[in-house]
Amino acid sequence: MDACFSTQLIDGDGVFNVSGLEHFMKEVRLGECGLSYAVVSIMGPQSSGKSTLLNHLFGTNFREMDAFRGRSQTTKGIWLAKAQNIEPCTLVMDLEGTDGRERGEDDTAFEKQSALFALAVSDIVLINMWCHDIGREQAANKPLLKTVFQVMMRLFSPRKTTLLFVIRDKSRTPLENLEPILREDIQKIWDSVPKPHAHKETPLSEFFDVQVVALSSYEEKEELFKQQVSDLRDRFQHSIAPGGLAGDRRGVVPASGFSFSSQQFWKVIKENKDLDLPAHKVMVATVRCEEIGNEKVASFTADEEWQQFEEAVQHDYCPGFGKKISSLLDRCLSEYDMEAIYFDEGVRSSKRQQLESKLLQLVNPAYQSLMGHLRTKTLEAFKESFDKALEKEGFAAAARDCTQTSLEKFDKGSEDAAIQQVNWDTSKVKDKLKRDIEAHVASVRATKLSEVCAKYEAQLTKALAEPVEALLDSASEDTWPAIRKLLERETKAAVIGLESAVTSFDLDEATEKELLMKLEKHGKSVVESKAKEEAGRVLIRMKDRFSTLFSRDADSMPRVWTGKEDIKAITKTARSASMKLLSTMAAIRLEEDGDNIENTLSLALVDAGRPGTTDRSIQLSDPLASSSWERVPEEKTLITPVQCKNLWRQFKAETEYTVTQAIAAQEANKRNNNWLPPPWALAAMAILGFNEFMTLLRNPLYLLVIFVVYLVGKAIWVQSEIGREFQHGFLPAILSLSTKFVPTIMNILKRLADEGQRPAAGPERQREMELQPKSTGNGSSFSNVTSAGSSSVTTSEIGPEYSSPVAQ
Repeated sequence: MDACFSTQLIDGDGVFNVSGLEHFMKEVRLGECGLSYAVVSIMGPQSSGKSTLLNHLFGTNFREMDAFRGRSQTTKGIWLAKAQNIEPCTLVMDLEGTDGRERGEDDTAFEKQSALFALAVSDIVLINMWCHDIGREQAANKPLLKTVFQVMMRLFSPRKTTLLFVIRDKSRTPLENLEPILREDIQKIWDSVPKPHAHKETPLSEFFDVQVVALSSYEEKEELFKQQVSDLRDRFQHSIAPGGLAGDRRGVVPASGFSFSSQQFWKVIKENKDLDLPAHKVMVATVRCEEIGNEKVASFTADEEWQQFEEAVQHDYCPGFGKKISSLLDRCLSEYDMEAIYFDEGVRSSKRQQLESKLLQLVNPAYQSLMGHLRTKTLEAFKESFDKALEKEGFAAAARDCTQTSLEKFDKGSEDAAIQQVNWDTSKVKDKLKRDIEAHVASVRATKLSEVCAKYEAQLTKALAEPVEALLDSASEDTWPAIRKLLERETKAAVIGLESAVTSFDLDEATEKELLMKLEKHGKSVVESKAKEEAGRVLIRMKDRFSTLFSRDADSMPRVWTGKEDIKAITKTARSASMKLLSTMAAIRLEEDGDNIENTLSLALVDAGRPGTTDRSIQLSDPLASSSWERVPEEKTLITPVQCKNLWRQFKAETEYTVTQAIAAQEANKRNNNWLPPPWALAAMAILGFNEFMTLLRNPLYLLVIFVVYLVGKAIWVQSEIGREFQHGFLPAILSLSTKFVPTIMNILKRLADEGQRPAAGPERQREMELQPKSTGNGSSFSNVTSAGSSSVTTSEIGPEYSSPVAQ
């Protein structure tokens, strides 16, 4: 079966086969391919083996010429087939050969139309040509390609097509020598084509990817030919992939729209009337003058002097550039005039202008590079001279003198680089130099001013930061007046210094005023920053101040709560001082506008709980139930009334424990210093114990026993330090005394036994015994029991000292 589905797309009369194309698309399922397909076409002279090449290359079955019947037209119109075993789906178009005798010399319209159609539709166009035709004007299809290039750019949007030139029956001449000649011819055709404004500077590579391949003779070297075709076939595999042979695919329509797109292309091409070739005389003049011009361009680019200048200007400024390049251009144009003198005058003049334009286009990059080096060199010289001038004179004078000198130097360099054949405008480069100089001057000015301003801002910050912090820490009525005075004094000194320092910059009044105002604002910002910082620690400051005033007396000594201090008054004083600190930190007062923050806080926080307060309006309304202070702007508020109320509540809660502890300590001290029972208890004891008292009077032996018990109990009390133990709590005292009781009794009995065995001593011995150091037992101090029966006991630091006789 026919797997390639060969179909005549356009017949020899130019009729598009719509139904045949639709049938072909259904057979090959082209609509299912999406964008994954490629179109390859071939064009070239008649009987040059185009169909044979396609059949061997893609496995198609296009009709081939029978050499035994003579050389005649085989393919009529345009035929379409599907390539076999090529991925992705590849459509192959076989075009009718050019220069065929069947159509005649004058009937070339279909050749141009079919060639233009192939270039418009195809991703890859094979240009089949004989090796011996390279360099020939007509045989190489150069005029045809020129017209096709021009019309294609005008009719269709840019689409990059691969032009694969297939050189048939390759001779002994290496491909490396044939390819440059062929590429040069193609480039000449492209350069000569008038282009639309949008594509004036568009290179050939934007529309076409030119590639060249050579094949041996099919008749003489069939096996080598087939091997070379097989190698070429591999290049068509995955041709639309990135880096593939198809190249750019931006203008490709989906496969389902291929039929409609092809019909529209052919319709536009058939209706176009600009495809006629120019007259033969004009064409010859055009081609020959263009060749002469290209030769002169090549001669100019190969000139050693030009190459030396072109290389030199890439690195540095070259003196004498303008005169030497003008001489080279004049010589090149004179040679063109001599060789093109016998051709059509209009074409000759037009091509001379094109030649001059091309030469100037070649020179222009070097000229622009030269002017760039001149600008850079002048700018560097300005920077160097400007830095030196700043060491000797003021900023404004140095900038003015150095700028004038540099611009004069640039003008001299521009005159030396000028070319006689063209008057290129250097004003843009000069303006760029002026802008660069002004930008450098502005940059240096900004840097210098920034350094000066930073210097005085740092001085002002140092002069304000620590003193302001100390003043806010003290927080009294004179705090903010003192801060205002300090700010005014230090800011004035800094402003005077800055104003003197910027005199040499020759600043306008507005800029200088702005700098001075910025410095003044900086001073205020330092104060405000410190105030905000301290406001964030106001609770800690309040507690510290309360602790200092509450826990220490007027001499800064720690208070001992003996019971004589008025804790309520001390607490009120300390809280009032803390409230004053809060009122001081509540707002920034850099202006002398009065406010009633302190009175409000005092009324709401300190005086609110006073028993004697009789103002009902104060009790019924809360002056702190607001988010702003009266007569204080919001931006100057550090702590709002509501925040003050919350802070005061937290402050009281955190200081309440200190007050409670002081009251507890005072009451404990009172209890420790008062061991007697209450008066009512004494009266009850006297009334209820009257009978017992009388019994003791009647029997003195009871008194002696009671006295002995008293002495023993007193000794146990002193030895065990019962009073001190009970200061630690009842339960701890019981536990401690339970461990001390038995050792204390044993110690007392041992001492009495030792004293009873000792002989009585005289007064001197007794005095020595009393002067001996006190012995310590169980961690407590007590007095020795003397032989005379007297014992001296010392209590702890809390209780008073006393002496108790053991025996008379």
